[in-house]
Amino acid sequence: MTRRYDALIVGGGHNGLVCAFYLARAGLKVRVLERRHVVGGAAATEEFHPGFRNSTASYTVSLLQPRVIADMRLYDHGYRVVERPIANFLPFADDYLKLGGGTARTQAEFARFSAHDAAALPAYEAALGRIADVLRDLALRTPPNAGGGLRALLAAAGQGRRVAGLALEAQRDLLALFTRSARDFLDGWFEDDRIKSAFAFDAVVGNYAGVSTPGSAYVLLHHVFGEVNRKKGAWGHAIGGMGAITQAMARACEAAGVEISLEAPVARVLVDGGRAAGVRLESGEEIAAPVVAANVGPLLLYRALVAEADLSPEFRRRIAGFKAASGSFRMNVALSELPDFAVLPGKAQAEHHGAGIIIAPGLDYMDRAFDDARAFGWSRQPIVEMTIPSTLDDSLAPPGAHVANLFCQQFAPELPGGRSWDDAREEAADTIIDTVTAHAPNFRASVIARQIHSPLDLERKFGLIGGDIFHGRMSLDQLWAARPVLGHGDYRAPIDGLYMCGSGTHPGGGVTGAPGHNAAREILRDRSLWSRWLR
Repeated sequence: MTRRYDALIVGGGHNGLVCAFYLARAGLKVRVLERRHVVGGAAATEEFHPGFRNSTASYTVSLLQPRVIADMRLYDHGYRVVERPIANFLPFADDYLKLGGGTARTQAEFARFSAHDAAALPAYEAALGRIADVLRDLALRTPPNAGGGLRALLAAAGQGRRVAGLALEAQRDLLALFTRSARDFLDGWFEDDRIKSAFAFDAVVGNYAGVSTPGSAYVLLHHVFGEVNRKKGAWGHAIGGMGAITQAMARACEAAGVEISLEAPVARVLVDGGRAAGVRLESGEEIAAPVVAANVGPLLLYRALVAEADLSPEFRRRIAGFKAASGSFRMNVALSELPDFAVLPGKAQAEHHGAGIIIAPGLDYMDRAFDDARAFGWSRQPIVEMTIPSTLDDSLAPPGAHVANLFCQQFAPELPGGRSWDDAREEAADTIIDTVTAHAPNFRASVIARQIHSPLDLERKFGLIGGDIFHGRMSLDQLWAARPVLGHGDYRAPIDGLYMCGSGTHPGGGVTGAPGHNAAREILRDRSLWSRWLR
């Protein structure tokens, strides 16, 4: 082995950078090993057509932990986020719906469709807000580990007390969100299908499921516990794209003394005497460290980077059952002009162009999208969220032109009949373009270039098994102490010295920084205990 470090981080995505920063700040000698030519993982900004740059995969900001932002002093390193003018814009066949701009304004929009739903909105927001506050509190806490003894029991009691302290009605809402479908949950609050659609969309983002699938309501909740510029539940755009966030993180890491190596793919986690001893790169170079933190998904880690002989048969069986598939298809397009929507005409920039533009007209539409994906491989009428970040950030496109993100559901991770996504990606991309054009007739003609990421492309490029943007399904059996498997929900792998710091651990997916933060805390706790024992 050529060099020795206190800790190695496998993967330079945002959680890996966060973990590296906290370890280095504590005085450890840390090296980040990134397979690609740029840090950031799925949170990167790249030029995909001459003069057009965009966030390659992850595309919007809300869930990044304020504590991480403050500790890493990201604002000092160039981090800047601007809010959307309104949250979302939903075009329908003969009307549209806007969300955002405050509760009163959204109520006025709802009242055009349903006086009942307009009146219900404040109570609905308050109910989700109470539960979201609990999730925010738990996000930076290590889940109690099954079989972890007294410390785990105390942790479980402490975290359970936060839930037990909720009023009875809030506990009922929490139970419903964790167990019911988004459709069933929303049916209990609203009557108009278009209004329910505006909320149900969040339940299928990164979730290979229909809005009628039990458990889908939780994913709806997962997307509302973030904040932007101290405004809870808000979403925004990082100036310079998502890569600007991870570049700021990289600068914070380097200022703390972290060494970052690009184009340094890890082939194997080395284990000696049942303990992590370092890694071997694909180049054959071996690097020693008593701590290895993996910022890759659990399936990639345990299928490809850890030798089968270093894992027990029982653990291998359990991890083989870990589900990863988000049904996502991601595109970037360069545009000659802004979309001109049939229900809200105009190519001049307006507030709806800066919103999340959601094409998901109805709960049945969303369920059909999922049914299509299971039967045919992808939806013939997919669910599409389009954002046009160049309306908020003119650094991304030439004057007068624009870039748009198209984040689309439902697309099967594996196509039926043995068909490959390599053969189907262009056809699926055409379906997405047609879907947007049905609502904005000028859209297809305005597309100058497109960058396509099928589920297979997402797996190859970013290591997202099954194209899963969350590193694993966000279902009740794969959350909190059971993420990725019960007994290893505390970021510790079943090999001493090996840790997990990615989105396949609590609290799950999104650009949060929480798994990296929490894993670093556990690494430092173990190191402190080990040091005291040696003394």
